[in-house]
Amino acid sequence: MAKKKTKQKKIFVLDTSVILYNHNAINSFEDNDVVIPITVLEELDNFKKGNDIINFEAREFIRIMDKLSDKFTLQEWIQLDYPDAGKFKVAMDESSDIDAQKIFGENKPDHRILNTALVITRDNPDCKVIVVTKDINLRLKAKALNMPAEDFQTGKIKNVEGLYTGKTLIEGLSKGIIDKIYEKNECEPSEIGLLNPIPNHYYILKNTKNSVLAFYNPISEKVERLEKKAAYRITPRNAEQVFALHAIMNPNVKLVTMQGVARTGKTLLALAGALEQKRMFKQVYLARPIVPLGNKDIGFLPGDIKAKLNPYMEPLFDNLKYIKNQYSERDKEFKTITEDIEKEKLVIQPLAYIRGRSLSDICFIVDEAQNLTPHEVKTIISRAGENTKIILTGDIYQIDTPYLDSQSNGLSYLIDKIKHHPIYAHIRLEKGERSELANLANDLL
Repeated sequence: MAKKKTKQKKIFVLDTSVILYNHNAINSFEDNDVVIPITVLEELDNFKKGNDIINFEAREFIRIMDKLSDKFTLQEWIQLDYPDAGKFKVAMDESSDIDAQKIFGENKPDHRILNTALVITRDNPDCKVIVVTKDINLRLKAKALNMPAEDFQTGKIKNVEGLYTGKTLIEGLSKGIIDKIYEKNECEPSEIGLLNPIPNHYYILKNTKNSVLAFYNPISEKVERLEKKAAYRITPRNAEQVFALHAIMNPNVKLVTMQGVARTGKTLLALAGALEQKRMFKQVYLARPIVPLGNKDIGFLPGDIKAKLNPYMEPLFDNLKYIKNQYSERDKEFKTITEDIEKEKLVIQPLAYIRGRSLSDICFIVDEAQNLTPHEVKTIISRAGENTKIILTGDIYQIDTPYLDSQSNGLSYLIDKIKHHPIYAHIRLEKGERSELANLANDLL
């Protein structure tokens, strides 16, 4: 009888980027052991002050370490606190036979972390030692030193190309069913071939001559016809925009996500839809995460706090100006928007300003949500109080945060995890609505 192959023990060496992405990372490696290089603790010390999410992650991780090491020193293996967990420790030794600092010609934290991983590999020949980092370049350097390295997988979706789109094209329907939907404004899901319809899913229904837009209403359990409707004189220009505006203005949907490339109208539709139904809320709040250029803090920029933030918030004000320009200065709607800003019924601010707030009776729009981590998205949604609607927009392929990608960002994670819920709707916007000049550049240059 063949001997049962024993599973090789693994030791994961974590980089600072993993901790700043998820403070609970050390509890994500099943029964394997985890090593935190002392350099990581030194780097976390630089991140513990501040109001950004990475500062929160650093502080939380430090608290976790302090709690787990209550009766131990950190240089001995400490049992992690979850079922069938492995152990962890802080590694001090960087005296590797192969010196990453000499090889790469610089004394920097990444190279000291690599030296720690090399020491762990040398001292544990029976274990597979793996460097875990969200820094692509550090993974490449580890592999150049013949060490296994991988991205932190928790919170990362597997197939971004297969991400839920929120819409389906159904062709080849009979003239009778299309006519029925136009006449009665609804039909049974089974009449268009749906056995297990997805709540708030959108459909383009076609036969050879006609088409109709519809969605599945989980309350009536019917496929209901949609009509093109404007919001603050912003009229949808294609089927996807009709779907998006309907989701935004559907009072039964409390959470909306819109994913799409630039110029598909995500932010404009979200803002116009929110303004159209502002009487349902005490406040409309439009926010976006601040991702400084060159990864430097905005404190490096000249001017007061307003001057520092303006370059980042200006795209949101541009959308608001576009809506205002649909009216003349004498129109009531034009004046109302100005008054709402003055009375703070309409607020445009950096996302960091909501920390600690409870979001009750608010329509809350988060622009550029692809620059958030899954934990940040969870934090935002968990702050929702009564009569709150949250709308997240973004392009998962246009990410400005260095340690996120199309698979690990908070918007992709949310779409993947919360799809099919009756109070949630999603639409992927693919068709850009450009000016004639923009089309000329896109087609010919």
